[in-house]
Amino acid sequence: MIVVNAVIESTAENIAKMQPAIAAMEAASRAEPGCGDYTFSVELNNPENLRITEKWDSMDALVKHFSEPHMVDFQAAMAAHPPKSVSATFYEAEEVSPPGR
Repeated sequence: MIVVNAVIESTAENIAKMQPAIAAMEAASRAEPGCGDYTFSVELNNPENLRITEKWDSMDALVKHFSEPHMVDFQAAMAAHPPKSVSATFYEAEEVSPPGR
């Protein structure tokens, strides 16, 4: 499994303006083959940070995701409301049982 943790540092105003694009990106990404989760969230203690958590069955599925039309649309929305910064970390992971089980 590939796990992606991304942070978009923006403004609360720009995040609010991007909500339609965020909702569309989340729904379309979740419908892609190989996507186990694709969730945007705003940090409670820092509403200028938008986090993206993704789970993919494989690197191939993630690579395909980057060429999807909804990715192009989301990138255009970000260009219209430029973030202060964007960072992403990619992990290869294996799901395990919770401690004590």
